[in-house]
Amino acid sequence: MTFTAFASVAAAIFTVFILFKFLRRSRVSNLPPAVPGLPLIGNLLQLKDKKPHRTFTKWAQIYGPIYTIKTGASTMVVLNSTSVAKEAMVAKYSSISNRKLSKALILLTSNKRMVAMSDYGEFHKMVKRYVMTSLLGANAQKRNSGIRETLINNVVKLLYSDLKDNPNDAVNLRKPFQAELFRLAMKQALNLEPESIYVEELGKELSKEEIFNVLVVDPMMGAIEVDWRDFFPYLRWVPNRTFEIKLKRMLMRRAAVMQVLITKRKNSKQSKEEISCYLDFLLSQSTLTDEEIMSLVWEEVIEASDTTLVTTEWAMFEISKNPNKQERLYREIQQVCGSEKVTDEHLSRMPYLNCVFHETLRRHSPVPIVPLRYAHEDTQIGGFNILAGSEIAINLYGCNMDKTQWDEPNEWKPERFMDSKYEQMDMFKTMAFGAGKRICAGSLQASSIACTAIGRLVQEFEWRLKEGEEANVVTVQLTNLKLEPMLAYIKPRSTNDVCF
Repeated sequence: MTFTAFASVAAAIFTVFILFKFLRRSRVSNLPPAVPGLPLIGNLLQLKDKKPHRTFTKWAQIYGPIYTIKTGASTMVVLNSTSVAKEAMVAKYSSISNRKLSKALILLTSNKRMVAMSDYGEFHKMVKRYVMTSLLGANAQKRNSGIRETLINNVVKLLYSDLKDNPNDAVNLRKPFQAELFRLAMKQALNLEPESIYVEELGKELSKEEIFNVLVVDPMMGAIEVDWRDFFPYLRWVPNRTFEIKLKRMLMRRAAVMQVLITKRKNSKQSKEEISCYLDFLLSQSTLTDEEIMSLVWEEVIEASDTTLVTTEWAMFEISKNPNKQERLYREIQQVCGSEKVTDEHLSRMPYLNCVFHETLRRHSPVPIVPLRYAHEDTQIGGFNILAGSEIAINLYGCNMDKTQWDEPNEWKPERFMDSKYEQMDMFKTMAFGAGKRICAGSLQASSIACTAIGRLVQEFEWRLKEGEEANVVTVQLTNLKLEPMLAYIKPRSTNDVCF
């Protein structure tokens, strides 16, 4: 069949599909308001700036907290308030429990063979139980407290070292913190801390920084790659060579590095009974394929290396910009810790530090939009009828910038969480970790590392942004990672604490 014939058949199928959906929607009443768009492509051009969370929030001011948009062949229901978001994630969860992933994410997750990206079902429940038991649950966190403490100590030492070598320069917090988070992730996942590895498939020796790029940086960029065919599934047969070659190369490099690391760990084990990392535990269960094990171990590496960094860097940015709030936090640390260094054991007695953490999650949501789900059956959200097949986008940024819920939402005000109405909300204050059955498995570790790091960094140093740094708020495409690292001047609180 010629290309022209193929195109004609595809166009006919697409037209019938759109007509069917239009007729079905026309027979259903009480649908959410729809944002006007163009024929065929819908609202795609209005989202071309790659900051959809901001565009969604602007539309919410016009169309309300729940509305629909068209993204090519798909209808997306966008939720922009805490009440409708919680309804979707908790009350109506059974109707919208599955993930709707892009082509890039399907390949990156080995077709949803990860805790965070799997559909809710037996596999999801099994692997979430595995990760909580061996790595992220309360008991596992107690076992790994020494690794987290080493992380914070190393970051502080590196900052002191930078200060000694370049006393008049601003420091880059991201560089040591990112390196130490990656070290922790590798230790927990594989019980390895390699300075370099030789990857035969790539024909070269990779440094620690190159390993980080292959396992974390490149996949993060791959995850937000947009393939236009995701919006027009009936045209998926049309090639997109640039996208396919780029993603295939990235996946090959990731698999090659992960295989070397897994083999290295297997060869270093003293016995089959030895369990000292996540990989060991997964192998001991004898329930997973090699591909699933690789995907789950890689998930721990990338997730432990990313969102905690985003939150901590933004918190220190705001603290450095607000000397009065920084001083209030320092006084609390002095009162609770005295001459002791801040550890996670102190956190429950430091309410203002907890407020700093949650306000940073609110103002700078690490994941502005929850990975898409879809309704597999007709349901209702916010009093509106939601048709089966609709994609569900939960705009956390919009929820946390909602003026009807938050006073002066554009302002970073930790003290807002001192209000007694938030006491019982715990992790649900901003929904940064989700809600319901799919609440983030790593929430305990993320909050522990971030809060301890923030507390210790303020305990050790006075922080002040470099001149002009307040304008450095540009983020990386769909994420809230700062495009450029924060730069700040630091001054030791006490010369007795200096550990050069």
